[in-house]
Amino acid sequence: MVCDFFYPNIGGVENHIFQLSQCLLERGHKHYNQCAFDRFTGPQLVRLVVVVTHSYGNRTGIRHMTNFLKVYYLPMKVFWLQSTMPTIYTTLPILRYIFIREQITLVHGHGTCSALCNDAILHANTIGITTVFTEHSLFGFADLGAIVTNKFLEFTLTNVNHVICVSHTRENTVLRAKVKPEMIFVIPNAVDTSSFKPDPSKKQKDKGGDGPKKVLLEEICEAYKLYDQVRLLGPINHEDVRNVLVQGDIFLNTSLTEAFCISIIEAASCGLQIVSTNVGGVPEVLPDDMIYLAEPTVESLVDMIKKAIQDKNNGIVLSPYECHNRIKNMYNWRNIAKRTERVYNLAYAAPRSEIYERMERYLARGPIAGLIFCFIALINCLILWLLEWIRPQENIDIVPDFYGWNKNIKKRLKIS
Repeated sequence: MVCDFFYPNIGGVENHIFQLSQCLLERGHKHYNQCAFDRFTGPQLVRLVVVVTHSYGNRTGIRHMTNFLKVYYLPMKVFWLQSTMPTIYTTLPILRYIFIREQITLVHGHGTCSALCNDAILHANTIGITTVFTEHSLFGFADLGAIVTNKFLEFTLTNVNHVICVSHTRENTVLRAKVKPEMIFVIPNAVDTSSFKPDPSKKQKDKGGDGPKKVLLEEICEAYKLYDQVRLLGPINHEDVRNVLVQGDIFLNTSLTEAFCISIIEAASCGLQIVSTNVGGVPEVLPDDMIYLAEPTVESLVDMIKKAIQDKNNGIVLSPYECHNRIKNMYNWRNIAKRTERVYNLAYAAPRSEIYERMERYLARGPIAGLIFCFIALINCLILWLLEWIRPQENIDIVPDFYGWNKNIKKRLKIS
């Protein structure tokens, strides 16, 4: 997978990439989530899984994670919120080198706000590699930031083969990027329920929280003398999230926009009652008997919290273990990987676009934007041709099949 957001940073996108990669490895893929088919011998099942992201501190170069998941940490500086600067052309040499070295034939990018993802999809289209994009967020249309972001997304998705959205709010992506609805597949997030098991014995009466409004929360606690009932926990390590969740009874989500709230699933897997604002893709995350949906107003949220407490006192809520089992059946990473594979196969089966076809699609984006898109893409082609002349493809070493070698070693050790 190509994305700016990955381990050691922790979040929904990062977890999605890691878990999907692990399940693809489990299904027999060797090493790559910039995913691969063999472009030299024609269509076949994706075999390789590799992640490409930017460096985090001193974490640069090539690292191997669980099950030999290969990760390229490129030496690039963060520009804003863990995203690199959208330089476009400067990433072409190193990404071309990785694509050739790993024999990549399908690149899967994640996240509109990831500049590295947008660059990789452009370069893959230029080289002739199949592309898939997953959108994890919802954006507006009115403010300047949203307008610029949407225009970048429109450029990125003009020649992408298929798009995946994590919820049925895919209309947002259709309108923002002006892509055909039939190109979009809905594949939700999932959760590793083995890491989020309920434990009713850990319940506590005090509450916890933190975030940008921490100072305001502290002022409210002081004004209403709530310090003996409220705990401000501060940042929580990902491995400690479950231990915090099992201490509560109700999980309150107050998002004003949300494509798919993975935190809701984690809390429900731990057996908590869920109260959330009715926005974005939240209504489709859980069935009606597992979530209390409120309008994004204080009054509506208070009413739903009161209803959740009343149902709890009357004993008409699901038990924590029943909630956990239902989440376990509804959201499974193995199922997500299987569905994603189908999108890969459909994308790879699509006919390859020639350069003039790609330029026609760019020109169709408008009289001004279309010309700008064409200019950027043509410059990218010229740089690619220059790189081919400076360092021909045949002069780049292909990665040896370390996974197969390691597998044979394990067999010998087992026999011995």
